[in-house]
Amino acid sequence: MNSLFVAFAMYSKLPVPRADWTKEHMAWALCWFPLVGGVIGLLLAVWLRLAVLLSLGPMLRGAVALLLPIAVSGGIHLDGFCDTADALGSHQNRERKLEILKDSHVGAFALIACALYLLVFFSAWCEITPTGQAIPVLALIPVLSRCLSGLGAVTIPNARGSGLLATFTGAMNLFRARLILGLLTVLAAAAMVCWAPVMGGAAVSASALILLYYSVMSRRQFGGITGDLAGFFLQLCELAAVFSVAVTQAAGG
Repeated sequence: MNSLFVAFAMYSKLPVPRADWTKEHMAWALCWFPLVGGVIGLLLAVWLRLAVLLSLGPMLRGAVALLLPIAVSGGIHLDGFCDTADALGSHQNRERKLEILKDSHVGAFALIACALYLLVFFSAWCEITPTGQAIPVLALIPVLSRCLSGLGAVTIPNARGSGLLATFTGAMNLFRARLILGLLTVLAAAAMVCWAPVMGGAAVSASALILLYYSVMSRRQFGGITGDLAGFFLQLCELAAVFSVAVTQAAGG
């Protein structure tokens, strides 16, 4: 259970019992990472259902749906998104980009990217009608994104070989971790597609494309991944999946 508590303490602001942060417990925390997404998904589903019952407008409904995952996660993944945007926008060499990721200051590229990201994400949420078909798919998106993020962490080389993400993955049995996270990914994706073949299939396909981009980009630009890059992927993955739901729903899917 300590690994579970470490996962929630690290990747959420939800109150959990005090965890024993040993290497052994940290090593398996990533396998519990999708459960954090499950809690976020459950809260999203409750909110969307409540919004329907109260006949709330799309702007309020969309604003809360956008902010809820950020609030629960404490913005840790959005912070990684901003740091990565700064590094990519710098067009510096690999070593300098890795230095920028560690810089605590917020640059212009981060501000621009964050503003555009939130604008597009908010617009996508506003376009979605929370139907009985859409809500379960939307609730599973935070689960799928964290399954894929964890899977990336144990399959893509680490850019530094050190840092917080490397601490989490360094003591892991990588074969078992890949097996567990791969199975969870398949289960989450299958549930989405089985519930809503077109809508769920679009969200899963969009997530897979973002994973492919993330894998190629991180290797070319940084020589591997870091915790910030993992956050960058997770935010892009969720945006792409929600955006695809909005588009397929508008198209009658």
